[in-house]
Amino acid sequence: MEIWINPACSKCRSAVDLLDAEGAEYTVRRYLEDVPSPDEIRAVLDRLGLEPWDITRTQEADARELGLKEWPKGAGSRERWISALAEHPKLIQRPIITAQDGTAVVARSEEAVRDALGR
Repeated sequence: MEIWINPACSKCRSAVDLLDAEGAEYTVRRYLEDVPSPDEIRAVLDRLGLEPWDITRTQEADARELGLKEWPKGAGSRERWISALAEHPKLIQRPIITAQDGTAVVARSEEAVRDALGR
């Protein structure tokens, strides 16, 4: 199990605290420092069953600068979104837990973290 976190994020800290409390074995990836490649983002999206715009933090300053809210959402724009996430990792929703069964969850709630633990 791996968790992508930003240590400054309270939801990330809560998720890590819950994983620790449950005795889970996991690795931490500080994705702002260890930036995921486009291939890694594609793999996580596949595991999540989501599209890149589904995990994009559109309220971030970088998102506003890029005009992401105006970008089309569809198969033809998917790679553009993935590139933006790789170039601006702060835009990636957090935390993301990749579960042992090959799936992943955006673990913004205790329920989502527990869901990942049960997989």
